[in-house]
Amino acid sequence: MSIERVVTSGTFSLDGGTWEVENNVWIVGDRSEVLVIDASHDADAIAAAVGDRPIVAVMCTHAHDDHVNQAPVLADRFGAPILLNPAEAPAARDRGAHRAR
Repeated sequence: MSIERVVTSGTFSLDGGTWEVENNVWIVGDRSEVLVIDASHDADAIAAAVGDRPIVAVMCTHAHDDHVNQAPVLADRFGAPILLNPAEAPAARDRGAHRAR
């Protein structure tokens, strides 16, 4: 098993403010499959790091926009579910992660 880090850049918005941020995206798995944690900002960069390995799930640790904004893109591209604490799901859906469960 390996843990890979992809750093992505974009914005984070909350309570009327927006900031430029960098985020750590974690890819946990092996040569045969991976779990993506906190898919933020750049689905293409994340997909490049994943390569041809199947994504078993895209997990969001919380529903801030910078942690959920690319989850639907990767989930659709790789046919993977989006995992999120149920208490966070309404906020995630409001921020575009429409398939969060």
